[in-house]
Amino acid sequence: MQIEIKAPVLPESVSEATLLQWKKKPGETVRRDDSLIDVETDKVVLEVVAPADGVLSTVHQPDGATVHSGDLLATLDTAAGESAPPAEPTQIVPEVRAVAPASPAARKLAAEQGVDTASLAGSGRDGRVIKEDVQAAAKPAPAAATQEASGPSPVVDAGPQPEQRVPMTRIRQRIAERLLDAQRTAAILTTFNEVNMQPVMDLRARHRDAFEKVHGVKLGFMSFFVRAAVEALKKFPLVNASIDGTDVVYHGYFDIGIAVSSPRGLVVPVLRDVDGMSFADVEKAIAEFGQRARDGKLTVEELSGGTFSITNGGIFGSMLSTPILNPPQSAILGMHNIVDRPVAENGAVVIRPVMYLALSYDHRLIDGREAVQFLVSIKQALEDPSRLLLGL
Repeated sequence: MQIEIKAPVLPESVSEATLLQWKKKPGETVRRDDSLIDVETDKVVLEVVAPADGVLSTVHQPDGATVHSGDLLATLDTAAGESAPPAEPTQIVPEVRAVAPASPAARKLAAEQGVDTASLAGSGRDGRVIKEDVQAAAKPAPAAATQEASGPSPVVDAGPQPEQRVPMTRIRQRIAERLLDAQRTAAILTTFNEVNMQPVMDLRARHRDAFEKVHGVKLGFMSFFVRAAVEALKKFPLVNASIDGTDVVYHGYFDIGIAVSSPRGLVVPVLRDVDGMSFADVEKAIAEFGQRARDGKLTVEELSGGTFSITNGGIFGSMLSTPILNPPQSAILGMHNIVDRPVAENGAVVIRPVMYLALSYDHRLIDGREAVQFLVSIKQALEDPSRLLLGL
């Protein structure tokens, strides 16, 4: 029986996807659930797997092709080698799984060198296949003759200044588009403040072990900032609102996007209805988001929506930054590293662990007064964490 393997149904917000690299070639035997190819959208990467045992008879779309929902990708012959007459193809949309693919440079080099990245043990972060892995697996090519036969190398010999041209991944293209859209369509302004993190650090030190023992997750800083943001958003609902044409949309819920790093770039999964979550709920959800981002298993739904975002450049050592809005949201909070600094308290200079906070906001909707007061509310909650428990 001939089975038509088609592109998965893409979410409504995703119009097209890119095929990365076929892991099986025509004529190869495949087993049910074998990975056939990764399909990259501007949000997630999906893995198309074989729906049955058989032989991959035909590949209809090459590596790098742009496809839409339901496009024919390949044909699988489940009766290869049998004498039975050919049957009409059966249309099947195969199972898809989210994956973390090889890096763009590795994919391109692998295609040129004929290396199957699925067979490589990646040495990059979280086991990701990088260009050096492909180079190590590739057979050394003879000099000039092989060069002409295989086409130009991605590395351009420019004397002492070699260059390499690598296509942007679809998600990186999408990130670029959204950042430019935010800059073009919103009047972005940033206000800053500083917060003494000593009270939060003392509270964490007192309850860290008991918290982890009871809830099975570490007590981090993010839960404090998420809770402080929610309380501030309740006081200043305009910061939780968005612009739709000439209307202001006030959201009666608090869905907080948390920027996390992944092998494919920065992604912003969303915590839903955070006002009903405990500190432990927030910490568990963020930890799971981080792991799923590293594994490439975040879904489109988890990356969609949100009324406010938080990004933490401090984990990379950033002292201060001006975060860019995540449209259609109207504000984003930027966290930074914690550094011991001299501050004045009660007429004396003391050393305290200080973090600089940044709030970027859409000035079309939010005035400076609301933005500053919102950030001060977060500062007050963090410098007196008991306020978070009392809803003050």
